[in-house]
Amino acid sequence: MSDGSKVYLRPVGRVSAAHASENMAFKFAETGVCYAGAVVYMRATGGTTSSSYFSAKQILTQLDSCAPTVQASLKAQIDWFARRREPIKLPSGNMLAFTKPLVMGVLNVTPDSFSDGGKYLSSQDAVRRARSMAASGADIVDIGGESTRPGATPVWEGEEAERIVPVIEAMAEESVALSVDTRNSFVMQKAFDAGAHIINDVSALTHDPDSMSFIANSDMPVILMHAQGAPETMQDNPEYDHVLLDVYDYLADRIDACVSAGVSRGRIIVDPGIGFGKRVVKDNIALINGISIFHTLGCPVLLGASRKRFIGAITGVDNAEERVIGSVVTAAAAVAEGVNIVRVHDVAETVEAVKMIQAFTDASVMDGALSSG
Repeated sequence: MSDGSKVYLRPVGRVSAAHASENMAFKFAETGVCYAGAVVYMRATGGTTSSSYFSAKQILTQLDSCAPTVQASLKAQIDWFARRREPIKLPSGNMLAFTKPLVMGVLNVTPDSFSDGGKYLSSQDAVRRARSMAASGADIVDIGGESTRPGATPVWEGEEAERIVPVIEAMAEESVALSVDTRNSFVMQKAFDAGAHIINDVSALTHDPDSMSFIANSDMPVILMHAQGAPETMQDNPEYDHVLLDVYDYLADRIDACVSAGVSRGRIIVDPGIGFGKRVVKDNIALINGISIFHTLGCPVLLGASRKRFIGAITGVDNAEERVIGSVVTAAAAVAEGVNIVRVHDVAETVEAVKMIQAFTDASVMDGALSSG
């Protein structure tokens, strides 16, 4: 390993804590789940990427023999991976805790969203839907007034705000956390004034030059999502040198930009942006299969794959509303790899699946056969 390369660590091989000593596995964020090894990627200055599998013991015992910059990078990534995800304080004073996987329900107050556009365009229907998702177990409701699906055209900010503000105001006193899916600072401010708690920006605060200062000056947590290109053209011809590492680098850069602007790292959540400027099957599957790499950024990880086109491409289910099973399986796979938040349309089904995954990954359950003799 040389100083001229960037190094990335993707933990693999999940085992319970009872089967791994501190020096033989990577401990994940005080969850009781450990990983027996990691795929280590090396990316040369010219862009050439190589990867190799190493056991955790090999990596941890041989770190001191690595080049200084590589050693520092690996140590930082291992540290972020192991660090407990602290609760995030919401503007309401409540806490967004990551003691369990959280389910975020999708609420599109739009006429043209890819799955449920037009269903909840009226405030009354949207509020009814929000309350239904909360009753089904949603921890967060994500309210959007502008479709950012592939091919979507921008919406005037005033109209976007008019769509969502009445819903936020009606739900502000409910127990569920309210996220707002917007890339416009004007809408962020209106949402904040109405009682919203979280900003979910598909542009990672790059679309609107005033959005970064708004987040820095507010108490709102922010979800930074990766997208290649604008919604109108992002699916025309997406290209990557290495999609997993390209998306990782982008999110790492956006975290650094936020911290430099005065946004504490403790308010940041990251999202690899499934379906946003990605090759339909190849890139999206690579990101989900490699999702554990994003935990080394040290921020909670969100995955939004619900009903998306890649599920239809794999299963043959053309109607987005009928992609329930594929969506729930994808969310369950993500949660099994430690994803902190899954953003979904089918809340009740996903909540049930998440509870099962929690049971399967609980340390005492995983070690049941060992303790029962």
